[in-house]
Amino acid sequence: MPELPDLEAIKDFLNQKVAGLTIESTSVINVIPIRRPGASEFAATLTGNVLTDAQRRGKFLLLKMKSGHTLAINAMLTGRLQYAAQGAKQKAKTCFVLRLEDGNELRYFDSKLMGKVYLVPEGGLNDIPGFEIMGPDVTDEAISLDEFQSRLRRHTGQIKNILVNARFMAGIGNAYADEVLFHAGIYPYRRRSALNQQEIERLHVAISEVLKKGREEVSARMGEAIHVRIRDFLKVHGKGGQPCPACGHTISQITANQRLTNFCRQCQK
Repeated sequence: MPELPDLEAIKDFLNQKVAGLTIESTSVINVIPIRRPGASEFAATLTGNVLTDAQRRGKFLLLKMKSGHTLAINAMLTGRLQYAAQGAKQKAKTCFVLRLEDGNELRYFDSKLMGKVYLVPEGGLNDIPGFEIMGPDVTDEAISLDEFQSRLRRHTGQIKNILVNARFMAGIGNAYADEVLFHAGIYPYRRRSALNQQEIERLHVAISEVLKKGREEVSARMGEAIHVRIRDFLKVHGKGGQPCPACGHTISQITANQRLTNFCRQCQK
């Protein structure tokens, strides 16, 4: 799924290239990801509208429209936005297309149709399921170590599950949770209650450092290919069976409930 570094790069690209452009027409090809409103109202509201600003909240990409509406996209596991010239071949499972006045298109495709797309009027974001319950954004520099610890104590269970829980803090996805825990030297299946003070402090620092590096790397390389996932620079996620970059031990890989977890048993005991 597109995670925070990807969404930040996409947001910046849209603000540079698409903001201020009129949507000349809208085509809905597959309605499954569009949770609200219906396809005809979705297309009618967007056609003639202008994208004024792209924002991010947690794992939602928020496209603000001149009318006051927000196009909120939670791409889940397989959804992607694509920026392409009109007439360029569409990806399989393209769900909707926004044709822009500059001759390009903003497309959404989703190979497993798992994403969730909402077009809500001004003030309607909290009507989106799961939006209102999100904790503070994980990039919020105002979150002190004390507040981080306080929020962490509200949750029980395994530490990786807590990191990807938007109620804890919004924005950490599966891949970067692996990277954060590797950076902090913490085993992903450790219980939160078993973490000592030093480990909590390392985790707090790791979140900031790993996401900052990820944002810089993705932003430098993405360009107009906003649908392409850039993960080759990650140290452990997706690297099961390869040597750990820190100690050379084989990176472990566990898949459960459609979630891939990678870690080093030597560095993350």
